Amino acid sequence: MNLDTMSRDDLAALVLKYQASNKARKLTLKVSQKGAVSLYGMGQWPVTLYAGQWERVIDGIDDIKAFIEANRSVLAVKA
Repeated sequence: MNLDTMSRDDLAALVLKYQASNKARKLTLKVSQKGAVSLYGMGQWPVTLYAGQWERVIDGIDDIKAFIEANRSVLAVKA
C-alpha cells in the first residue's frame, strides 16, 4: 500500500477503516496482583510487564518501529 499513489477517496476509506478497528480494540491497563502492568486488548491474553520493563519498551520505541518497518515484508499482520 503506497499512500502517495492512493486517491483521496481511498485514503478516506482507509482512515475510516482504522478508526473503526481502533474503537473495536480498546486498550486498557490494570495493575496485576503482583504489581505489574497488564495491557488488555491486544489479543486473547494480556501483555504483562513490570513498570521498569514497560519503560524499557517505551524508551526503545523508535528502534522497534524501525525494526518493524525494515522487516514489514516478512511480518504477519494480525488485527
